Amino acid sequence: MTKSWLAVIVVSAIALLGYGRYDPAYSDAPTSATAASDALFASAFEKRTSNIDVEGQGTVEKLLPDDSDGSRHQRFIVRLNSGQTVLIAHNIDLAPRVASLNEGDVVSFRGVYEWNEKGGVVHWTHRDPDGRRSSGWIKHNGKIFR
Repeated sequence: MTKSWLAVIVVSAIALLGYGRYDPAYSDAPTSATAASDALFASAFEKRTSNIDVEGQGTVEKLLPDDSDGSRHQRFIVRLNSGQTVLIAHNIDLAPRVASLNEGDVVSFRGVYEWNEKGGVVHWTHRDPDGRRSSGWIKHNGKIFR
């Protein structure tokens, strides 16, 4: 086998191993995008709007016990850069638990916002098993949970 064929095989293997690992939808949001998403959360909260697809980033303020009534949900409160807090309700029957999550950690997320008087809830942070809506996710320490 010549060196050129070996190089082709190595490059192909690297490409195949990395295929699907980079997705700009899962990248950390730049500051201007974070400010825009924080404004969307503020507007939805002020107008008492629900069922909005959202993407955001914030700091884990409080870890809560899992909700095991019906589908099991990992729950934690995230403080956005704007100061608003949202509850993340991550369905751990459909997606893996966000491993080693601690208060003070930064997380990015995509899901559906539902209004409540405490700041709102973000759920659907996973794939839709029926394929009817776009997939949500949580990113923590460089790993995607969906």
